[in-house]
Amino acid sequence: MTQEKTIKVSSGYLMLLILVILIVSIIYGITQANPFIIIPSFLLFVCIIPGFILVNPNTSKVLLLFGKYIGTIKENGFYWANPLYKKRGISLRASNFDSERVKVNDKLGNPIMISTILVWKVKDTFKAAFDVDNYENFVRVQSDAAVRKLASLYPYDNFEDDGQDEEITLRASVNEVSEALEKELSERLDMAGIEVLEARIGYLAYAQEIANAMLKRQQATAIIAARHKIVEGAVSMVEMAIEKLGKNNIVELDEERKAAMVSNLMVVLCSDKDTTPIVNTGTLNH
Repeated sequence: MTQEKTIKVSSGYLMLLILVILIVSIIYGITQANPFIIIPSFLLFVCIIPGFILVNPNTSKVLLLFGKYIGTIKENGFYWANPLYKKRGISLRASNFDSERVKVNDKLGNPIMISTILVWKVKDTFKAAFDVDNYENFVRVQSDAAVRKLASLYPYDNFEDDGQDEEITLRASVNEVSEALEKELSERLDMAGIEVLEARIGYLAYAQEIANAMLKRQQATAIIAARHKIVEGAVSMVEMAIEKLGKNNIVELDEERKAAMVSNLMVVLCSDKDTTPIVNTGTLNH
């Protein structure tokens, strides 16, 4: 037997009724002081008790007989089976696992702190019980190995402004990274009969020794991007101003004065501080 087999066993209520009859028989034998009633009834009573099985919702019982796999009871209820069966309970409920934060190197070699959140459940009780030593510990170890491998496949972030913005990164590509992590874990945990319901990054940050430097780098990148947009807008506004002035014949400017006006407007529009205007009360040339 190398795969799970779901079985049905006898209802426990009938054997419970027989158990009550045996108890009455034992009491009757005691009152009559008849060992021929007491001893057989007591032996049957002792043999029946270990056979009762209670299966709660979303749990299962794996049955073994002298090391041989008999089957798994997955339907909840009150049952009775061979008293010699060894019973092992395995939960079928969904479980959460939040791994510890581990330090690994990303694709670019930067040290990062990362952890994963995993939602899983047992789908094959045979594999969970017999193909691995401890399936819960197996989940923990393989989750740690999977998140370490995942971190080495992708960079934490992409700072290059060379058309590579679509590259998958751990920070920005949440859906893609989660899908890759879920696939990796599913392959690793399948041998233990574990179904991965959801897997995602729970914590992600640069390691302490480079966190400050990377924060400055992120801030510089954001400032450069903002300045780029400001300059683009300023150039457009200056171009529009010169075009409107010339089109409406408000004032005619030679190339030198156009250059001066462009310079002044660019300073005003691109400055990161409020400008202080100087009003010229003289002529246009002074």
